[in-house]
Amino acid sequence: MDIFLIIVATLFMVLGIIGSFLPILPGPLTSWLGLLIFHLIDVIPMNWTFLIITLVIALAIWLLDYIIPAMGTKKFGGSKAGMIGTTIGLLIAIFFPILGVFGIVIWPFVGAYVGELINKSDSKRALKAAFGSFLGFLTSAFIKFIVAVIYLGLFIVKLWDNSDLLF
Repeated sequence: MDIFLIIVATLFMVLGIIGSFLPILPGPLTSWLGLLIFHLIDVIPMNWTFLIITLVIALAIWLLDYIIPAMGTKKFGGSKAGMIGTTIGLLIAIFFPILGVFGIVIWPFVGAYVGELINKSDSKRALKAAFGSFLGFLTSAFIKFIVAVIYLGLFIVKLWDNSDLLF
């Protein structure tokens, strides 16, 4: 049963990293679930302080994920249409990886630009707002990615420290 829980926890950790870039999946919260599942293993000591602190951080990042892109869009004069366009562009990059790794950077920007044009902005204003929306998305994704990787690192350290009890 312990091996099964380790596999499930590892799956959640990986999904958390992937979720850093997917708007559908909350990255750090998913990684935190991996930490929680890992602590449910009998030989791993339950550290409530550790779990509560990491949960609070994951929740704070989850809330910031809604605030940061909006701040970037607002700062550069964008609208909700630009933010929606950024999300659609991201989904295009994920499901149609036409441009490979560069698509994850290009498509959200193009989506924000098109969203702003649909919102009846002139081309110059749409470009500026698209840049702000895109910058907010990148900032938010980067923060989520860093937290998810840190959680993965904590998971690996705890797994390594308790490997003699597990295997």
